[in-house]
Amino acid sequence: MHVRRIAAHVLAGRVGGWLLGGGAALLSLPPVRKIALGAADHWLAAQIVRPLQLAAPWGVIARQRQMIYRAVLHSVERALAQGTIAPAVLRTIARLWGRALALPPESAPAAQRFLAQYGVLPPWFLVISPEHACNLRCSGCYADSGRDEDGLPASHLEWSLLDRLLDEAKALWGVRLIVFSGGEPLLYRSEGKDLLDLVERHPDFLYLMFTNGTLIGETVAARLARLGNLTPAISVEGLRERTDARRGRGMFDRALAAMDLLRRAGVPMGISVTVTRENGEEVLSDPFLDLFFDELGALYAFMFQYTPIGRGATVEARPTPQQVASLWRRSWEVVERKRLFLLDFGHHGPLVEGCIAAGRDRGYLHVDWEGRVSPCVFAPYAPVNLNEVYARGGTLNDVWEAPFFQAIRRWQTEYGYGRPKPAVPDNWLHPCPFRDHPEQMRQWAIEHEAAPEDGMAARLLTDDACLADWLAYSRERRALTQEIWEREYLGLHRSP
Repeated sequence: MHVRRIAAHVLAGRVGGWLLGGGAALLSLPPVRKIALGAADHWLAAQIVRPLQLAAPWGVIARQRQMIYRAVLHSVERALAQGTIAPAVLRTIARLWGRALALPPESAPAAQRFLAQYGVLPPWFLVISPEHACNLRCSGCYADSGRDEDGLPASHLEWSLLDRLLDEAKALWGVRLIVFSGGEPLLYRSEGKDLLDLVERHPDFLYLMFTNGTLIGETVAARLARLGNLTPAISVEGLRERTDARRGRGMFDRALAAMDLLRRAGVPMGISVTVTRENGEEVLSDPFLDLFFDELGALYAFMFQYTPIGRGATVEARPTPQQVASLWRRSWEVVERKRLFLLDFGHHGPLVEGCIAAGRDRGYLHVDWEGRVSPCVFAPYAPVNLNEVYARGGTLNDVWEAPFFQAIRRWQTEYGYGRPKPAVPDNWLHPCPFRDHPEQMRQWAIEHEAAPEDGMAARLLTDDACLADWLAYSRERRALTQEIWEREYLGLHRSP
């Protein structure tokens, strides 16, 4: 332990930066890369079989985590071999990720202070939607983004608030990852600055940005390469026909053009997909994955099951419960056999022990363009507004302490998070308090006066027929995922 503390101290300083940068330079050399990454892959492959000796469900979960690690390693190896990560970007990534891996978030002084004060660790990251405006009007947009009817720019967070928010996230919680959503983040302007000015001002964070890609030209791509610590996730809905149907004619080609610019600039990037009843099979098909990973150089794919909120919310677009079961199987097949870094936030709940919303330790909170703070991007109820908290002299800790968030965190613990052995009812394939347990979310929102940010969220608080429809879907979905949870994770009902 003493040796580990010394190593962590070294890596946190200037010498550590040199060491990690030098390691990145060595990985650029094909012989060194082949030996180093090959050894790491061989070690991970050997580890995959060992967790099965652990008690259920931890054996299966540990094995799946190692499959993800191996897929990440393969993605990095492929990108380095193809030369799609610029040397300067690689050095920055190595420095930030190397320190993040050597210094776990819970070891940060800020996290330890938080633990001493509250008895739990703080959230690991923040999702911020700084801008409501968007240059597209995609059908089914969860944020109903666009421009106001009078033609004025939509709501956005002031630069000074964003700047303070990142300062506090680091100082109070030890946060190292910031995720930007929207609206379209690259439209953000405030006090004469844009979003990449914020990234430049706070260079010791890692950033993930969900974007439609249409505003990424050569200048933006070059700027991202200079910054080196932000990865864009380009939104697509499948291949050309499905992407253009939801996003507008020509948007598929513009997404591909953005990815081409990013690849040539050496900026690591991936894709983001909303999984619906219509595109579920396509977005996990070989032609789709081969195009984006092998031909276009995506490092990762993040997949989100459609939640009926936002513009034109319709329950008919949700994946059917039968699709949910088949997509769970296919997603792990892709990770294991194709070794692609794919995270499916509808099916991979066991990896993170259920729901990570509401400021759970190892989780996050969401701040939107008006300063409203909600437990999750896809659970649009806000008990507090950051502007108001700051106006009365509060901090992020006051936001975290909101009774609405506390109620959700208590439920997460009751639903198995942090237990040595989750029970049969603790189905981490069915962990979302909004989608899977809407009656519980309704109770919390009413009791703690969490304001709905969206029409569907408001209906669920007052319309019993609407709630009944969500509950019927939830029951059918649970019946199928419960079978997977018990058989695959808990080891029940298996043939001898």
